Amino acid sequence: MRKNGIIFGLVLLATAAGFGSVSAAGAAADARTLELGVIIGEPTGLSAKYWTSNVNALDFGAAWSFGGDGQFHFHCDYLFHYYDAFKVEQGSLPIYFGIGGRVRFDKDDNRLGLRLVVGLEYLFDEYPMSLFFEIAPIVDIAPKTEANVNGGIGIRYVF
Repeated sequence: MRKNGIIFGLVLLATAAGFGSVSAAGAAADARTLELGVIIGEPTGLSAKYWTSNVNALDFGAAWSFGGDGQFHFHCDYLFHYYDAFKVEQGSLPIYFGIGGRVRFDKDDNRLGLRLVVGLEYLFDEYPMSLFFEIAPIVDIAPKTEANVNGGIGIRYVF
């Protein structure tokens, strides 16, 4: 089961790597390689983003889910950023969407799920930071099929 999940995730990443378009506003992400910060919501915890290009990134979360009795949650998503949806005077405000996976650990109920993510991120020009908001519907595929939603707001420091 675990091996199949890892293979599925790698296939999704390889397939998605060919998509995405570059815009002039997307150049703002060129200098961004790694962002680290926090996300507050469901779940709440640490957030990291690794830019693979000026329009694509890997997003990671290691957080505590408050659903049920509380569980540790880890997710990884492959994101596409679209910079032309909103125009701002300073910085950039791309909308992003992506696909990924989530593992939730609980003493009696470990789960593996598929995440579909949509969000909005403000990338500052003057400061090495970003603010974001996202919603992620989840379909758990193991041990049973069940739907759920994650979401939150966050801030990350750019290295």
